[in-house]
Amino acid sequence: MNPALAGLRPRASRLMRRLARTLGLGPTGTIDWGDLRRVEPVSRAFGAERGIPIDRYYIEQHLRLHRADIKGRVLEIGNAHYTSAFGGARVLKSDVLHVEPGNPEATIVGDLATGANIPRDAFDCLILTQTLSHIYDVRGAIGHAHAALRPGGVVLATFGGVTQISRADADRWGDFWRFTDAAARRLFGDIFGPGNVGVTSHGNVLAVCAFLHGLALHELTQAELDHPDQDYPLVIAVRAVRAARHET
Repeated sequence: MNPALAGLRPRASRLMRRLARTLGLGPTGTIDWGDLRRVEPVSRAFGAERGIPIDRYYIEQHLRLHRADIKGRVLEIGNAHYTSAFGGARVLKSDVLHVEPGNPEATIVGDLATGANIPRDAFDCLILTQTLSHIYDVRGAIGHAHAALRPGGVVLATFGGVTQISRADADRWGDFWRFTDAAARRLFGDIFGPGNVGVTSHGNVLAVCAFLHGLALHELTQAELDHPDQDYPLVIAVRAVRAARHET
């Protein structure tokens, strides 16, 4: 760099600061951080002790939108909460998958990553909320989810975009991945076929900042929650359909 030009920069910077003081202007970009000027989050439990975690808003919005898919024989991870809440009378049989023995709600003890003990061609719907981030072999898990569905069956999946580490999950079985809508579309499209996959990104910079600090749902307005910005995904949501077999 020309030494003469390099010397102009600090002088220009001082001139701009002097001009700002003369005009009574604050430094460009100055904001009031308020309660969020802190290096520790408000909550490390995703805001659960303050109310409903913000990511649940987007997860349940996805399931509500596609509730007609939650029917027949349904498999959910860990418990059957969303199967019951959004499937209702359309559900003929509810199964719960858990990777370890000891869960009293589990009807199947198996591993989605390896396919161990998971029935094939068996389910009309799989509900995989915030699950795939905790499976290292995520591609294998999506493949086994595809195999578990009957032709025409649907996976309703959600996973984190910008989010903190879930320490309880990380210490128990791992917390490996964060996703973008492009990654979700590619991962599911490679297995289900691109035309059988729909992907939606939920969130914006305010929702992400609030979630990272552990604020709760009631601390944002609906308008703030619903403002879309694909550059700041808090939750990625997928609807993937296993193609029906063609008659030959």
